Amino acid sequence: MKKITVFLSLFTVASALLMQPVQAQFAKPEDAVKYRQSALTLISSHFGRMQSTVKGATPYDAAAIQANVEILKTLSVLPWAAFPAGSQANSSAKAEVWSDAAGFKQAQQKFEGAVVKLSEVSGSGDLERLRSAFGDVGASCKACHDSYRAKK
Repeated sequence: MKKITVFLSLFTVASALLMQPVQAQFAKPEDAVKYRQSALTLISSHFGRMQSTVKGATPYDAAAIQANVEILKTLSVLPWAAFPAGSQANSSAKAEVWSDAAGFKQAQQKFEGAVVKLSEVSGSGDLERLRSAFGDVGASCKACHDSYRAKK
């Protein structure tokens, strides 16, 4: 448990320090696409790790839930700087990401807010509150994908 706490603390500090360079331009549009796809894959992974608990298939392990939520909280802000103009090629992003920038920004903020709420209930031990907050995060993901991600 102590190792997880130390790791999460170091991860959070390192992530915060690395946040500034993310805002910089990417050398090539492909670099932005790879970066955002990697961040979104990690988000999906850490979100998915909680699914069996939310569904009641595995016992509620507050420490494991909190660990995944803390990582998810850090990851939730990373992909958005990697949508610069010109990075549409070889991407699942719809043109609306750029033509409806205000809507895309709202979707990002809704997702980030839902993750914060999930973080607030993650260690409560209250499975119903966790389910509700988890569902809100999932709904924000779906809404963004429905509007801004091309179906494959």
